Amino acid sequence: METLRGSLLMVLAMATFALEDMFIKTVTRELPVGQVLILFGLGGMLIFAGMARAKGQRLWHPGFCTRPLVLRSLAEVTGRLSYTLAIALTPLSTASAILQATPLVVAGGAVVFFGETVGWRRWLAIALGFVGILMILRPGMSGFDMASLFAVAGTLGFAGRDLATRAAPRSMSNLQLGLFGFAMLVIAGVLALGWTGGASWPSATAWLHLGLATVIGVIAYNALTAAMRHGEISVVAPFRYTRLIFAMGLGILVFGERPDALTLLGSAVIVGSGAFTLIRSAKG
Repeated sequence: METLRGSLLMVLAMATFALEDMFIKTVTRELPVGQVLILFGLGGMLIFAGMARAKGQRLWHPGFCTRPLVLRSLAEVTGRLSYTLAIALTPLSTASAILQATPLVVAGGAVVFFGETVGWRRWLAIALGFVGILMILRPGMSGFDMASLFAVAGTLGFAGRDLATRAAPRSMSNLQLGLFGFAMLVIAGVLALGWTGGASWPSATAWLHLGLATVIGVIAYNALTAAMRHGEISVVAPFRYTRLIFAMGLGILVFGERPDALTLLGSAVIVGSGAFTLIRSAKG
């Protein structure tokens, strides 16, 4: 039952992350990416701050100044800014497909930074995952879109964030990490808006979508955290790839996207190799 609960929570997390991306992509049609990140980050900070205070937790933790959290902050800013640009400028299904390579990058990073051992089968799976990314990007071909490289940069940023989170002080709660993470969105937004300018007062519809994205984003973060604490990781973790199914469905229904055969095949390669990597990691 614990594994079933963890699996259902993971599916919930991935569905809500896809909805968050949908609302953010919609808002970026009206507002610059930097402004969207600022408003989204401030909203998430308020929610996490309220939840932390309700549980008697401090809003400031000394761990925020440690090296792992500084590196996590840089990775968070890079990942969030790049991925938001990706979903604003490219099809949601394409950006989400590339993002699914994050666990593969994390697996490789664990070898470099934490000295973990990876067998040849997992290295092969990691290599195949990056082949899947190239199938989607198709560099040198007529279908290549430079903007899709933002999704690659976002993937690298999120992988760095996950690796740095592992080294974060254990005394920090998930709520404190969430508060700190959303604060990095504000910084990323300020940097982007300072470069592009163009801020304006959001319409009522934009405010609604930003509010929904913020609330759904907090739900997604908490569901993901809870999922990884219930049941067998080898069973629960692969369900993170359901995000691609939700993202492609929303891309088709809401934005009229039509992923081509090479994108679908590349997505399948990434998901398959990533799921194999996670299962092999759990078995040791």
